[in-house]
Amino acid sequence: MGINIVAPSNAEPPHQPPGPAMYQLDIILKKGSNLAIRDRTGTSDPYVKFKIAGKEVFRSKTIHKNLNPVWDDRVSLLVESLKDPLYVKVFDYDFGLQDDFMGSANLHLESLEHQRTLDVTLDLKDPQYPEHNLGSLDLAVTLSPKEGDMRDATMLLRRNWKRSCKYQSMRLSDVHRKAQLWRGIVSISLIEGRSLQPMDANGFSDPYVKFRMGHQKYKSKTIPKTLNPQWREQFDFHLYEEHGGYVDITVWDKDAGKKDDFMGRCTVNLSHLTKEHTHKLDLPLEEGEGLLVLLVTLTASAAVSISDLSVNMLDDPHERHQIMQRYSLWRSFNNLKDVGVVQVKVIRADGLMAADVTGKSDPFCVVELSNDRLQTHTVYKNLNPEWNKVFTFNVKDIHSVLEVSVYDEDRDRSADFLGKVAIPLLNIQNGERKAYALKSKELTGPTKGVIFLEIDVIFNAVKAGLTTLIPIEQKYIEEEPRVSKQLLLRNFNRVRRCIMFLINTGCYINSCFEWDSPQRSICALVLFVIVVWNFELYMIPLALLLPLAWNYILIASGKDTRQDVQAMEDLLEDEDEEFDRDDKDSERKGFMNKLYAIQDVCISVQNALDEVASYGERIKNTFNWTVPFLSWLAIVAFGAATTIIYFIPLRYIVLAWGVNKFTKKLRDPYTIDNNELLDFLSRVPSDVQVVQYRELKLDPNPSPNKRKKNNPG
Repeated sequence: MGINIVAPSNAEPPHQPPGPAMYQLDIILKKGSNLAIRDRTGTSDPYVKFKIAGKEVFRSKTIHKNLNPVWDDRVSLLVESLKDPLYVKVFDYDFGLQDDFMGSANLHLESLEHQRTLDVTLDLKDPQYPEHNLGSLDLAVTLSPKEGDMRDATMLLRRNWKRSCKYQSMRLSDVHRKAQLWRGIVSISLIEGRSLQPMDANGFSDPYVKFRMGHQKYKSKTIPKTLNPQWREQFDFHLYEEHGGYVDITVWDKDAGKKDDFMGRCTVNLSHLTKEHTHKLDLPLEEGEGLLVLLVTLTASAAVSISDLSVNMLDDPHERHQIMQRYSLWRSFNNLKDVGVVQVKVIRADGLMAADVTGKSDPFCVVELSNDRLQTHTVYKNLNPEWNKVFTFNVKDIHSVLEVSVYDEDRDRSADFLGKVAIPLLNIQNGERKAYALKSKELTGPTKGVIFLEIDVIFNAVKAGLTTLIPIEQKYIEEEPRVSKQLLLRNFNRVRRCIMFLINTGCYINSCFEWDSPQRSICALVLFVIVVWNFELYMIPLALLLPLAWNYILIASGKDTRQDVQAMEDLLEDEDEEFDRDDKDSERKGFMNKLYAIQDVCISVQNALDEVASYGERIKNTFNWTVPFLSWLAIVAFGAATTIIYFIPLRYIVLAWGVNKFTKKLRDPYTIDNNELLDFLSRVPSDVQVVQYRELKLDPNPSPNKRKKNNPG
């Protein structure tokens, strides 16, 4: 690796002492120059790691969106031998993904003068592509021999490494600090684009928009064949900076089979916007044509919190009473977005998988609710860690799923996955300390270990019911969809099961016409004549109430009519291994453009099958009381519909609906369209989600073969 040391021309030759017991290495990481581009936006989020003798001894802060970052970080290290060089590596930070390598260099300590500060320039290289120029780093380095008692020096070295280990525990919190305690919400409504640049041969484009604010990323839907797209989508970002921040926006043209075309960029400076007010922004695109129309609103947010087990609000009777009053039915129409609060006590984990060669792990726990993410500290070299932390989240959607994941901290690369559990908020029993068996990354099978949690959820049922009819919150973009043969087969089988149910129902009805069973046919004929002769429109929601009521009676009497999930578990049994193979295959590059086109088609078919199967299963699960809250909500809706249709003539209802539909855009030109029925169904879990959210039975003597099979790669 290229190393340039800038020093006075009359510098004396390096003076090598006879052999001191220890050396102190003082480093100032100044800046980087012309670093490599690793993000689609044409920039990177670089940070630097220092390693000596294979051990990481320092990690710098992350400088976002900068190819010429200025760190000015200082660190003092104690080294025993000058034979081991200082290994410097630069990475691009990617939230939720593996960080990208940006280059490395070695600094040979034996070449440094003692007790003299030297300016050092390190040329970054990639060992696999040594001809590539990846930029450089500027450092100031001072090497000083440490004389004195060897025992004192050894103790100093140990304290130095302990401090380094403590820093490792703190650095993960620093990495995810921006994903933790925020100061507000930035709500962006993407309305439309005007006069965008044509990128295709037909004179049009297929535009979509990417938003990025720090580590948070969103992607809009693609509008085909237009230069004036209408999106009308809403995205929420967490605001961490006290004085605002920047939202970077890029517009792209979707191209099947090749790289998407860049159409322009713009930036929103949040520090120029007043809070608690909606701003309409017409943003011209730089490096392109046209403009974007946005509505941007900055609102304060009740912050999430982290505390020790001895300090939590729900254990204080006075605070608990205040929270219960805050979400009482009498305050159902105050701040409809504040649905409730959930408190998660992460106690400990037992019997975790050993991820290190020493037979131990360095586990930490991440708790996620929608886009809110908090994490514990790291407990080093322990398979039975105790965290004793309390996490508090605001609930915006009672149908959200609480995800608790355990990772092994790895200082040399991204964290290793140890286990995960997904818990729907509506399934939580308040105040119950419970052991949850950890699952694999895809939530399709068990892995080693259990985690002990105590969860409390307090919410307002009226607000929760109303939020069921609005669009569900989107999650941050984490990874691109990929083609999976196993996933395609699974979705096909799910659609086939739904179709077979409809076919069997049709065959049953047809059997009444065929008089296969005279008694059944006579009953069907009499029922048909009575219903047709006395039909009124209110009978439609009333008829939908009947299977809900019938299944509820069966469940209440102990006869669960819900489908056995064993078939779905068998279907998902080997999916983890298949996903791992898909990941390895996806890393291969150099496919022809035709294969990319085929991939896009397969992804579209795959997603369509998943959509059809999911909605079919969600309709069935609504009537099967899979989520009792939603089934009760359906009963309320059907009952209200029955009453309204019974007392109000149909023509008046249709007239009111038509007038509302025609005047909706006149009353609010920037309204975001949604379908309340589809929004309701999006909260009902599909059969796959039922399996994923199902708690595993704790097995005191699990089979080693089963553990090995289900442990994620």
